[in-house]
Amino acid sequence: MGAPKGKYAWTATVGEKGQIVIPKQARELFDIHPGDTIILLGDIKKGIAIPPKSAFTDFMSKVMDIEEEEK
Repeated sequence: MGAPKGKYAWTATVGEKGQIVIPKQARELFDIHPGDTIILLGDIKKGIAIPPKSAFTDFMSKVMDIEEEEK
């Protein structure tokens, strides 16, 4: 039994300075390059999520639209 289509799982090791290396397959799949900034979202019950870059852009455009409507 394989993973559901479009679902992936990787492991990463946390170094002494708290850094992790994103596996190559994940970097390629999600178009992550050296120097890119990523967002970590945390939930004490659900854990940590690293959303794709497009999610941040979508989120910020919605926040900016709300701010414009409030003025």
